[in-house]
Amino acid sequence: MVSDEPVMIGAPYSVGKVTYTPEDAPNYDAVGYAGWYGEELQGNKTANGETFVPEAITAAHQTLPLPSYVEVTALDTGRTILVRVNDRGPFANDRIIDLSRGAAEQLGVIGDGAAAVRVRRVSPPDQERVALRSHGRVAERLETPPALLTALRAKLPARPAATPAKAKVVARPNAKTPPKPVRGPEKRDTTPPPARQDGFVVEKAGAPLAPTPVAPVAPAPAFAAAAAPAAARTYVVQVAAFSSRTRAETLAKRIGARAVEGDGVWRVRFGPYPTQDAAQAGVRAAAAKGFENGRIMANDAR
Repeated sequence: MVSDEPVMIGAPYSVGKVTYTPEDAPNYDAVGYAGWYGEELQGNKTANGETFVPEAITAAHQTLPLPSYVEVTALDTGRTILVRVNDRGPFANDRIIDLSRGAAEQLGVIGDGAAAVRVRRVSPPDQERVALRSHGRVAERLETPPALLTALRAKLPARPAATPAKAKVVARPNAKTPPKPVRGPEKRDTTPPPARQDGFVVEKAGAPLAPTPVAPVAPAPAFAAAAAPAAARTYVVQVAAFSSRTRAETLAKRIGARAVEGDGVWRVRFGPYPTQDAAQAGVRAAAAKGFENGRIMANDAR
């Protein structure tokens, strides 16, 4: 199993005439478009030296630390999954993230067009980190409320015309075998493989499209809670979210949980608990009531 240590940020690196500057951005939250890549890079090394596994739930990002964790929301459906970022890219000018095939399948965006997404950095619990490091999956997050989806879609740049979702890839210089041809309408780049600089893969590309920052229509990411003193942090287990107070309170009363309002959304939660281990009692309580995807999260997270 791979490790989350050490975390690599790295020096600025260049792709064509564009320079990217990696940074530790705990509040990263952007909307844009996602592509995906798969078997053509199976067995190759990612930018942080891991072996790429197409079915693992991973992604490539231009600047976030490697590894880091993000929640990716498909803005067409509201589905959200947890993804581990362990590679650099994309360097096409219409995408902010490239998903592995496994991640694209779990999110339901294996189509021919670039998928509209929200990418939000988070700090998941240890058991979810272990699952992704072991090439497994974790349960989908609760679906995004319709009102928030509408606000996020309004911040999208224009959808790229006729842009394949399948990411255009260049062979890593240390690959044992050349990549298989890329399927789809995009013609493969036949230029020689690029060099690796400071541990990052350098590819040919056009000018990047800067991620569109999300205004504070969304709740603050759970990652921000990491700055709070450990003694003050408590945890809850969230099982549902509603725009209706009545529905939230009805469910909470039925299963013995609490209904909590925040940013216009009513959330049904068990807890609070003093530690993540103690919060497992809430997970078991949720499962006993038929909610097997109960999510442990910081009590101040939304």
